[in-house]
Amino acid sequence: MTTVILVVMCVVVGALELYAGKQSKDQARAFVRRIDELNEQVSKQNTVLVTVGEQLTAELSKVKRDVLPALDSRLRQNTGQVEELAALVHQADGYLRVQATRLHDLEKQRVTLAALRRKLVEVETSVRSVTRAGTAAVEGKVDAALDRLSDLERSGTEILELQRTLTRTLEDVEDVVTELLQFTEGELDEAVTSSLTGQPRGGEGDAAAVTATGRLWTRDEHLDDILTEVYERCVRTARLNIRFRTMEGPNGSTPGTPERRRYFLAGHNMEDLAGGFTALLISTGADLPHNGNGLSRGRPVLPPGVEPPRAPEDEAALKALLRTLHESTGAVAQIGPLMAVRARDELLCAVLTPPQSLELESDEVYWDPAAATVRLRRLPSHQLWDLTAWAATP
Repeated sequence: MTTVILVVMCVVVGALELYAGKQSKDQARAFVRRIDELNEQVSKQNTVLVTVGEQLTAELSKVKRDVLPALDSRLRQNTGQVEELAALVHQADGYLRVQATRLHDLEKQRVTLAALRRKLVEVETSVRSVTRAGTAAVEGKVDAALDRLSDLERSGTEILELQRTLTRTLEDVEDVVTELLQFTEGELDEAVTSSLTGQPRGGEGDAAAVTATGRLWTRDEHLDDILTEVYERCVRTARLNIRFRTMEGPNGSTPGTPERRRYFLAGHNMEDLAGGFTALLISTGADLPHNGNGLSRGRPVLPPGVEPPRAPEDEAALKALLRTLHESTGAVAQIGPLMAVRARDELLCAVLTPPQSLELESDEVYWDPAAATVRLRRLPSHQLWDLTAWAATP
């Protein structure tokens, strides 16, 4: 019996050893298989890392070879332009100081001439009271001296007026150079940002790019400053930025001729501006009981002591511009697609499409109110607003 038990125990122990050996071999094979899988993954990752490293090296080489030299050349070019503009500004400032000194000297000379003239008048009076002998010769000399002084005074006045005109011209040049300098700095910043970020310039959300043009002209010199101020306020309320502006006469900068003002605007594209100005013109034309477009809007009756609601800022600015144009005998104002013309007894407004704007620009209609009125009358009714009656209404 004992022998049987020992034999059974030996068999059991052998079976357990065989099972343990089999389990150990299975674990070893699984461990080796797992190690092989890990080695394969490491090899693949090493391959990917090598590929990415090669791509990064190629990109860095491309940046060093193409982007950085181009960026450096553009920076040098724009820096040179900025330095040239700064030199022009300093030169204009020097001219202004010299002209101011000359104006001061001319003022002193005019005061001196006036005092000398008064002194000669006193001498003439005293000479006439002392003696009548030889009065003809003395009076002739005194009259000649007085005439000479009058000529000198007139010449001094003319020179002073010319100096003032030159000063105003230099101030205008300084303003233009300053705006051009700001425009160039903005373009430089935009170019650097575009080069560093890798994004193309002039994108949809680029608020610094010039997207529209503006024009302003009036034949009434006394309304020029007021109309310019109202026009620029209307531009600002339309959320547009004036990037650059120019002023010139029809045949150059000739004194006494109406100035043609041209504006380069940024902030919104032409489609958005057309929609906004159309809504404003509809609201403006609806203030009349019956207007040319058949629109009407009754004004609500408010209780006593209740003030009507104020118009939005952009609508108020546009109405102020239109009423100022109505006070002129002839004027043209353009803000992107919006064009307002005052000619004879008419005040017309229109919202133009880009092809229509190009056609009017090629025909130089923007500076001729009469021709502009004729061309606007040919537009479809949904693009034209006759606001003559509206402007005449208080």
